[in-house]
This record gives sequence, structure tokens and C-alpha cells, in this order.
Amino acid sequence: MDGDNMFSITSRYFGIETAEVAIADRKTRKFVRRRFISPMEQFALVREHVVVSGDRLDNLAARYLGDPEQFWRICDANNVIDPNELTRKIGARIRITLPDGVSGAPHA
Repeated sequence: MDGDNMFSITSRYFGIETAEVAIADRKTRKFVRRRFISPMEQFALVREHVVVSGDRLDNLAARYLGDPEQFWRICDANNVIDPNELTRKIGARIRITLPDGVSGAPHA
């Protein structure tokens, strides 16, 4: 983890501002402020994956992103909260994109 950041650099919460709230007995609790996701149109598309029987999002993240724990990046790029939603329907298309904020070369 990085300095004051509570999360590793690969976490979806890395770099998000934290705050504290007072609770009973003069104690405080630290929490992560709300995380906002860019509109999916702003993610640079690398490819699309067509869902086949047996697909799992962690396996797709490992294949396309090199890390199964990065499944959340695919969720963000497809504007879904429930990861299972992406692989539920055979033949559905899943957007595989560059990370939020990383733009691709135009007309690549």
C-alpha cells in the first residue's frame, strides 16, 4: 500500500479520498468516499469478447488483463455492478478496454 492510501495500487479504491466519522466513545472510523465511474463511452476499446458456455469474469480478466482480480475493470467498462451479469447470456458481447483514463491511439 502507498503511504496514506488504504488500498493497493491494483484496487478499484486506490486513490479515492477517505474521510472520518466520529462514533461513540470518541472513536472515529475511516471510510472511502463515493467512487465515480466514467461513462463507458470514455473507455478506449481494445476488443470485444463474445461469451461462450463456461466463461467466468475472473478467467477473462486473467486472459485479457493479466490478473483475475482486475475483473472490476471489465465491469466498469461495461457499466455493470454484478460481475455475473456479464457472462450470464451466451453470445453477449463484453467490452475489453484500456483502464479508465488511459486513451488509445486514434484509429488504432
